[in-house]
Amino acid sequence: MTKAVPMTEIRRGDILESMHSGHAVVCNVDGDILHAWGDPDAIVLPRSSSKMIQALPLVESGAADAAGLTDQHLALACASHNASAIHNTMVNDWLAAQGFSDEDLICGPQEPRDIGIRDELIRCNDPVCRVHNNCSGKHTGFLTLSKHLGAGGNYTDIDHPVQKAVQAAHEELTHEASAGYGIDGCSAPNHASTLKGMARAMAFYAAAREGNGTRETAAARLRTAMAKHPEYVAGEGRACTNLMRAMGHTVAIKTGAEAYFVAMLPEQKLGVALKIIDGATRASENALAAILVKLGVLDPNHPEAQKYLDAPIRNWDGLQTGVMRAASTLN
Repeated sequence: MTKAVPMTEIRRGDILESMHSGHAVVCNVDGDILHAWGDPDAIVLPRSSSKMIQALPLVESGAADAAGLTDQHLALACASHNASAIHNTMVNDWLAAQGFSDEDLICGPQEPRDIGIRDELIRCNDPVCRVHNNCSGKHTGFLTLSKHLGAGGNYTDIDHPVQKAVQAAHEELTHEASAGYGIDGCSAPNHASTLKGMARAMAFYAAAREGNGTRETAAARLRTAMAKHPEYVAGEGRACTNLMRAMGHTVAIKTGAEAYFVAMLPEQKLGVALKIIDGATRASENALAAILVKLGVLDPNHPEAQKYLDAPIRNWDGLQTGVMRAASTLN
């Protein structure tokens, strides 16, 4: 097994203070590895980076069209959102249109990441709801699919038809049997795969074109929805949203907990999967930005790119004390 390689370094003055190591793979649509850092065969839980795979049965089954879902709904089904007003309103309206409510979501309540919404809840003494969970869009998609299938029951159970469809999509797109699963923060199963397996799956999404069969059409719709509506995929101030805007809404990217990240590059038909082994999100954002620059889809001089590349580190008085930058291994 190849060891993880340095990916992100933190310097205080001229001194190397910290280093984050990880694995990353770039695959083409044929599944060939074009670039690799660390161990392409490392088996990892992709966490929320796999949400477009978890949403594939929603579209492929016809459930999304039967429910009249828009591109914004599809982006939200792939989201780890801030629980800003646009997210909460759309989830509530989507639930109501399907005959569901907050109580039908199994994801659990979560304090909004949007500070304004959080503070409003505190001022009004309103409870934190399941709709505020960053995965509520994905779960509303699960409910919509379950209703379409006439499945009922606990839609997060590993043997439920919804989760069987998700596992099948995961295995077919990664070209790997599930290496096992963990229960995610939102209570849904999350299937593990190798880094190269996830990169292969992302290359499929990148190359997918509408009209080339049901599965490709579904994948293309999800990828396009994410790239066109990055504000629904994450929210203001988030790397996913910022970087998709910086790339002109052409490339779709998605973060996952514990420093996982994926990217789908449709013009190059390439997929990227990345994992920082210590789980540091700051490092996964930095390393992904560096890889996107390397692949020619992100301008390193774009103001949003600079937030994640040679990013200044400042103390409480605003004095720059250091910098976060990609390690030389990513050049």
